[in-house]
Amino acid sequence: MTRKPDRRVRWGALAALAPWLIAATAAGAQPAEGVVRVNGIDIRYLEWGDPSNPPLIMLHGIGRIAHTFAHIAPGFAGDYHVMAVDMRGHGDSGWAPDGAYSVGDYTGDIVAMADAMDLRGIVIWGNSTGGRVAQMFAGLEPDRVAAVIVEDVGPERPRSIANRLAVQIEREDAEGWASVDALTEQLLAQNPRTEPDVIRAYARFGTRARADGRIVWKRDPAIGGDFVPLQHWPHIRRIRAPIIYVLGGNSTIVPVETQAELRRVLPEVQIVTMPGLGHYPSQEDTEGFLEIVDAFLGRLR
Repeated sequence: MTRKPDRRVRWGALAALAPWLIAATAAGAQPAEGVVRVNGIDIRYLEWGDPSNPPLIMLHGIGRIAHTFAHIAPGFAGDYHVMAVDMRGHGDSGWAPDGAYSVGDYTGDIVAMADAMDLRGIVIWGNSTGGRVAQMFAGLEPDRVAAVIVEDVGPERPRSIANRLAVQIEREDAEGWASVDALTEQLLAQNPRTEPDVIRAYARFGTRARADGRIVWKRDPAIGGDFVPLQHWPHIRRIRAPIIYVLGGNSTIVPVETQAELRRVLPEVQIVTMPGLGHYPSQEDTEGFLEIVDAFLGRLR
């Protein structure tokens, strides 16, 4: 498959534009929406590109949604069939009736989705918890995966991170916000490096009104119940596809000791740190992140 020669030029020219304008220009259309029922749950996804292209599956972090990829997914639609997934309990996907929200549960849905859609040669990309799912999927399904892109997360989740996020989820779901605008203003203040239109889209598509009129995230409150310490080294050791970890320089999620172990276990691994960035580098420096991913994927062709 031949890469379009103007890919980098196109992204450079669009870098100053709002992400929704990037999407419209790069893809020529807004995403289609699809749904696949797996493990008794409706999993909804956004898709761009020709379904005959190789699949590129994008998986969000805990509490986030498929729409958080909408500022970058269209740029890959010429080469891939891009599917950004609302994982179970998130966005417009169904909730697990038994409150099953482990990384293994999320991964089981993606395995079942790949089975149902007969997906092969998959590029799987995940950030935060979605990155843990991507790693587990690649270890469980090595013959199905062409490449793995992991954004600021490793095989381990320390107790300190698990406890902090579980408390945050509980507090946000209990308190909510007076309006989407109030939430947006808070997120803009908390994430000064992130493109404002990415935040606005997250607040717009990722929330719902509670019965009392308060705005809450569009997610099952039970997702925090299984946010526990874990490690996935057995799955990492089974990964055979090319894999890249793109880390934020200001993040402590993947310490140097873990990076060293990744290099030992996966001798061909690429680990790239983006200085000055936090946990979502693809949202904080989209152009720089895409240059890294372009170079990685370009080597596979």
